[in-house]
Amino acid sequence: MKVVTDTSILLAVALEEPERDAIIKLTQETQLIAPEVLPFEVGNALSSLFRRNLLDEERVLQVWEYIQRIPIDLRTVDIQDALQIATRNRIYAYDAYFLSCASTLRVPLMSLDRKMISVARQSGIKVLEVT
Repeated sequence: MKVVTDTSILLAVALEEPERDAIIKLTQETQLIAPEVLPFEVGNALSSLFRRNLLDEERVLQVWEYIQRIPIDLRTVDIQDALQIATRNRIYAYDAYFLSCASTLRVPLMSLDRKMISVARQSGIKVLEVT
């Protein structure tokens, strides 16, 4: 099975959040796909965690290295399509990139972001539930 994964999923696994085991179980035998902006979004999230003193520099770099070892097929996204999704749903373009990717490829989305999950469902995109 193929699934579009977002930054929240990767960070939950790398930071050993409570959802980690469920995510790993759900993604076994799964091809992970994400828009090509994923590494930049991960970098932004890690720098934000550092700025809020939730991670130190060493841990930021460890998490980055860990995430780099996860095999993810990065895809180009139609920016115009993503901007239509963003403006229609009043969400950030970065979130819309993931939704556009899942919609275009007709594969489920996996996210821990409630707003993104809600927009996905409203848009007819299947969501792979993390429970």
